[in-house]
Parts: sequence; C-alpha cells; structure tokens
Amino acid sequence: MPAGLFELTGQTALVTGSSRGLGRAMAEGLADAGAAIVLNGTDPDRLAAAAGGMRGRGFIAHEACFDVTDEAAVAAAFARLDGDGIAVDILVNNAGIQWRQPMVDLATADWRRVMETNLTSAFVVGREAARRMIPRGRGKIVNVGSLMSELARATIAPYTVAKGGIKMLTRAMAAEWAQHGIQANAIGPGYMLTDMNQALVDDPAFDAWVKGRTPSRRWGRPEELIGASVFLASAASDYVNGQIIYVDGGMLAVL
Repeated sequence: MPAGLFELTGQTALVTGSSRGLGRAMAEGLADAGAAIVLNGTDPDRLAAAAGGMRGRGFIAHEACFDVTDEAAVAAAFARLDGDGIAVDILVNNAGIQWRQPMVDLATADWRRVMETNLTSAFVVGREAARRMIPRGRGKIVNVGSLMSELARATIAPYTVAKGGIKMLTRAMAAEWAQHGIQANAIGPGYMLTDMNQALVDDPAFDAWVKGRTPSRRWGRPEELIGASVFLASAASDYVNGQIIYVDGGMLAVL
C-alpha cells in the first residue's frame, strides 16, 4: 500500500529548533505520520508549552532543552536520550538564525554566530545521531537549507554561506553514511511566513517583490514543509540520498 511508505509509527524524530516556526510545523507533521517527537529549543518555557500542545493533541512529545551550538550540551542531550531508552531514528536539523547587515560592516563575531548556529550545529548534531544510527544500520537525516543554498542576496552573507554549506554537508553525509543505511537529504524552503521573516513580510516593497518574483505569487506557509519532511523521513525515500528538495513556490525554476 503506497500510504504505508510514509508511515512513521514506532520511530522517533528529533527536530532542532522546534518550539516554534518551521521546526514546530515539521515536528507536528512527523507526529501526524506516527512518529514520537523530541522537541528542541533553548527557552524551557516555550519548549514546555510546545510539548504540552502536542501532547494535548495525543502525540508523544519529549523535551530536549539544549543549545545546538554547544558541543558538550549536544553530547549530553544524546546521552540523556540514550539513558531514557530513546533512539533517534530521524533527525531534522532545523535550528537557524538570521543576521542582516552589509558585509563591509559585518563583525566577525556575528559571522561566526550565524555559521555556528546554521551550519556547524548541523554537523555536530548530525554526527551524534550518526554515531548511533550506524550500528543500527538505518536512519534518516533531514537538513534544512534555503533558497540561499543556491542564490545570494545582499546583506545576508553569513546566512547564504551557511545554507550553501548545508547543501554540501548533506552530500558529505550521504557520501560517508549511505553505506550504513542512512539517508541524508535536505529541504530548501522559499520565502516562508515565519517570525524570522516578519520584518520582510511587513515591508511593503519586499512583500511585493516576493509575490512578484515567486510564480505562486505568495509567501509559503510553515505547514507546506510537512510533505517534504515526511517523505524524507520515511521509507518512501530509502533510495534518495544527498539531495535537496526546494519548497519555494517555483522561485528557483524561473527568471
């Protein structure tokens, strides 16, 4: 039965940066497909509220409050999951931040902060997950890229470089881990209605540009990433590896 290819019952998914925004939407979509969810964030109250909301809908939701840029905290979080008997079958590396500033004015500390959060964390969390997936001979890693994995835009250089790196990190993961039954792929969202983009949504000129530049003539909604995330987390993608699926309303397809 084709629908069974997308069934995630009995599996556990860790979604970083999932107390709100795109991560929260993808976590709920994976839960709808049957997965138990490990929510992650750095704000314990917001994380607890998100987990409580998911449990209220009948989902299994665990909380893992840690900073993805803190390597020791990442290792400790996985050790706690190990101790609780929770095996991460699916990892969604979603945590990310934005910093808008011309490069000539950009402080190196801000560059590094964006790179650590958006790229290095995906390597560190992915490495911890893979160390456990490899002995089991299976696993799914879904990295969250961006349109900026392919294109650049002025004033967001560190974000652009980090998201380009996500595309190549995904390929590097596939090159080393596919032989162990792990599929590593990525999702590249287009312009989405999120808190991180709210200033752009509220800017009439930028809002008009997005709608004019996107064939779908609108911004994307967080829940529109669910289909791609469930596909890449499920058996339906067992022979898909090292790829990035753009969910962008057609923006990258046209001039």
